[in-house]
Amino acid sequence: MKELWNLYFAWFKMGLFTFGGGYAMLPMIQREVIQKYHWATDDEIMDYYAIGQVTPGIIAVNTATFVGYKVRGVIGGIVATLGVVSPSIIIISCIAGLIQNFSDLVIVQSALKGIQVAVCVLMVQAIIGLYKKGVKDIPTFLIFLGAFFLCTFTDVSTVWLVVLAGVIGYVMYTVKLKKGGEAK
Repeated sequence: MKELWNLYFAWFKMGLFTFGGGYAMLPMIQREVIQKYHWATDDEIMDYYAIGQVTPGIIAVNTATFVGYKVRGVIGGIVATLGVVSPSIIIISCIAGLIQNFSDLVIVQSALKGIQVAVCVLMVQAIIGLYKKGVKDIPTFLIFLGAFFLCTFTDVSTVWLVVLAGVIGYVMYTVKLKKGGEAK
């Protein structure tokens, strides 16, 4: 039971104190899930992020569900998911009626601009971490470059981009195995 409470409150804290979505949440996930509770490894979190990107829903919710499921099965997935979404539900419920009264205030607009800058920093930090974990050699760097250019300069759907990168990764892995090389 204690582990379920830990799951709920760890994800509640991440949901409460992380602005900017799943990628901005990555540093906090690394601290709580990997370092503090040892519920998952760096590689597992990267896998959960990758799967969460191509499955319907919010990446933070998907990741919470995957980690919770790994720790305590279906009930763990439900508890972690409730933990990460509870702060948003509570906050939105509290401010929904008040936002119209305060949204035009200069102080509120200024605070939101400051928060946006901080979120950008958190996202850049998460991107650098994802890059370091995912781009390990020349083939993965080439996939990175191809995906970057397709995403930046074309209208290719991100879903197809992720599927294409997965197929290319799979092909590279199987070719490497057939040639007798090591594959991780």
